[in-house]
Amino acid sequence: MSRIFIGTFEHEHDIVGVTRESRLRGLRIADVYVPYAVHGLDEAMGLKPSKLPWVCFALGLFGATFKVWFEFWTTASDWPINVGGKPWNSLPAFVPVTFEVMVLFAGVSTVIAFLAGQRMRPGKVAVMPSNRVTDDHFVLVLEQQDASFDEVKVRELFEKYNVIAVEERGGKEER
Repeated sequence: MSRIFIGTFEHEHDIVGVTRESRLRGLRIADVYVPYAVHGLDEAMGLKPSKLPWVCFALGLFGATFKVWFEFWTTASDWPINVGGKPWNSLPAFVPVTFEVMVLFAGVSTVIAFLAGQRMRPGKVAVMPSNRVTDDHFVLVLEQQDASFDEVKVRELFEKYNVIAVEERGGKEER
C-alpha cells in the first residue's frame, strides 16, 4: 500500500499555492478537496479541460436532428393529416419542440456522461479525508510514488502555506 500525506488548510489561496508548488516539484497529487469551486485550482493541479461541453453539444445536436427528422417523417410521410390547410412539412412549426428536445438531450446526456466519467453510482459512499472539508477547510492529498519522496520536504512545503494539520496514512505499519 502506498503512503499518502494529507494537508489541511484554512484559506483558498493557500490550497492553490501549495497545489501549484507540489505539482512543480513533481509530487503526485492524488486529489484536492474544497468546500466550493476555487478559481485557478484546476490550472494549479494541471488538469486538462473537460470534454463535457463537447458531449453536451454533440448529443444536443443529435437530439435536435433526430427530432426534426422524426417530426418531418411522421407529418409528411407516415401519417399526413391536413390540419386547416397547412402544409405537411412546415419546418417553422417544428422549432419550439425541437429546441425543447435539444435541451433535454443535451442536459440528460451531460449528467449521464459526468456520472459515468467520474464513476459515480447510486449508493456509492464518499470517503472524505477530513470531516470539515465540506464546511470550511481545504485538503490536499499527496501520494508517495517512489523512494525519492521526502517526507520532511513535504512537511516544510505544507508549513510554508500555513497548514493546519498534516496526516500520514498507509505505509509499512498498515500491512
